[in-house]
Amino acid sequence: MYLSLNPTLVANRVPWPQFAALAGQVGYRGVDVALDEAMQGGLTATRSLLETAKVRPAMINFPADFRKGDEEFRASLPRLEEAAPFAAAIGCPRMMTYIMSSSETPKDELRRIYKKRFTESANILARSHVRLALEFLGPLHIRTRFPNEFIWRMGEMLEFAKECGPNVGLLLDVWHWHHAGGTTADILGAGKERIVHVHFNDSARLPPEEIRDNERLMPGEGVIDLQGALKALRAIGYEDALSVEVFGRHLKEMPPEAGARLGLTSARAVLAKAGIQES
Repeated sequence: MYLSLNPTLVANRVPWPQFAALAGQVGYRGVDVALDEAMQGGLTATRSLLETAKVRPAMINFPADFRKGDEEFRASLPRLEEAAPFAAAIGCPRMMTYIMSSSETPKDELRRIYKKRFTESANILARSHVRLALEFLGPLHIRTRFPNEFIWRMGEMLEFAKECGPNVGLLLDVWHWHHAGGTTADILGAGKERIVHVHFNDSARLPPEEIRDNERLMPGEGVIDLQGALKALRAIGYEDALSVEVFGRHLKEMPPEAGARLGLTSARAVLAKAGIQES
């Protein structure tokens, strides 16, 4: 496992490629890749940037527009066709997206739509040996934002991912895992093949109705069982990135480098407590 710089730590104020350079300068071993900007720079330039910064590409956002109508989804597939081989060529065969846990559309109908779209997308990604990570969102205020509740528990999202293809798994955000009532047994049950990526952060102890997704803590500052999660990840042989994703926490008021350093030192302290060394 290794730590990756996520744009939230710099409050999205550092553009690519400076963002990748900052990750290496601060001491991260990985960086979350800005797909559009990296592809604009080109394959050779992106490889050179990562090599010079001495960081690994941890994750790329899924570019297909699956949340709107069929026309918009179809129009976005050529972008996915281009992005998949690019991701593989820079050494980042992983893409991610989140799925809202409530919707205007009834659950059964939305599930059918999403299954069809993710299955088609997974087939495109499979040609480049790229995996897709689906993120479930646990907090109560997201689950109740729209009239129809959708998938928000880890186990149910895992089953949905399996239905979409052998290269589809989970983005395990420990924040959502915690607020969805997840356990270490859920991580062990998912196994290495289905945990594609991890977001690392912490949460205050608050009643469910007071939790807000954009108010998070640095790893080690809250009540999430990070030691248990890390040990479960180690037990299944997870070897990829822990992207330190922290919304809020006054990061907008800090210089970008200070936010990046705070995320790194906080996460490394948690890893050390769990007896885990970055690889």
